[in-house]
Amino acid sequence: MNTPSELKYTKDHEWVKIEGNVATVGITDFAQGELGDIVFVDVDTLDEELQANEVFGSVEAVKTVSDLYLPIAGKIIEVNEELEGEPELVNTDPYGKGWIIKIEIAEGADQSVLLSAEDYQATLG
Repeated sequence: MNTPSELKYTKDHEWVKIEGNVATVGITDFAQGELGDIVFVDVDTLDEELQANEVFGSVEAVKTVSDLYLPIAGKIIEVNEELEGEPELVNTDPYGKGWIIKIEIAEGADQSVLLSAEDYQATLG
């Protein structure tokens, strides 16, 4: 299983790449593997400010629908439009072309809850 060390993670199986005050968010290789073939990604919170752990969208796989939780408080400033026509990018390239949203991180947002790659792997058992 691929868990890039330069990223941060959540217990909800999302990854976070922080660059300045912008965070790119997607689901982990483990999560996409558990979900199976992803057929639809739904994010209807563009331009909304949300708190950490609020639902910002969902991922629909062949057998299930899974909510997506915002890993860090902020405003959703971009949604990966490529996923509209190619939701399978989340399966084939979860840490690259399969990213889901970009967030403008809220001032003073708590980043200490984000896990390192090692700590995330430990949660998987």
